[in-house]
Amino acid sequence: MIDWRGIDTVLLDMDGTLLDLHFDNHFWLKHVPRRFAEKHGLDAAASERELGDRYRKIEGTLDWYCVDHWSEALELDIPALKEEMAHLIAVHPRVEDFLAALKAAGKRRWLVTNAHGKSLGLKMRVTGLSPWFDRITCAHDLGLPKENPRFWGKLQTIEAFDPQRSLLIDDSPSVLRSARQYGIAHCYGIRRPDTRKPPVELDEFEVIDGFGQIMP
Repeated sequence: MIDWRGIDTVLLDMDGTLLDLHFDNHFWLKHVPRRFAEKHGLDAAASERELGDRYRKIEGTLDWYCVDHWSEALELDIPALKEEMAHLIAVHPRVEDFLAALKAAGKRRWLVTNAHGKSLGLKMRVTGLSPWFDRITCAHDLGLPKENPRFWGKLQTIEAFDPQRSLLIDDSPSVLRSARQYGIAHCYGIRRPDTRKPPVELDEFEVIDGFGQIMP
């Protein structure tokens, strides 16, 4: 599917791409509403509705991804709650094989995530994936989410890369669109970000079912 001779840099998302999105979906849609209901004396359905409304209001912004924002807004210790559910953090199949193959092929491996630094630290500790990357960048450090096309220009200030010789793999259609708008030539989506949910259709992008499909 990919002509690796034309790729120097591989930009990789974390949640839903390298890691199973089941952890995040369960955490934000079930675990946090449960703890919020306990704290504020709500029933489960009312808590899920209220949090769903709050999530939607800031979806796609940095605050949406910020555990400090949600800790303050919900009066809950979000990092501590994530530790409670850390056993659900899981790496998608063949990810380490893929990262090893990229290294062997001399491709630059760059983890680029919207996740807050505290979430990133937890997930790297649980999965042990961090040594596989040449660089790890958190969108919070740049002040823009990946959904904003200007994010990619800011990324260039950290380390220059050629958009025409770069591959982005991400499960978010809005992120893929912003990268394409910026000029990243190769943008691929993920068919099943959450292994407990049905496959996702992304007609406007190439989509992979697993990393075994695209080994260099």
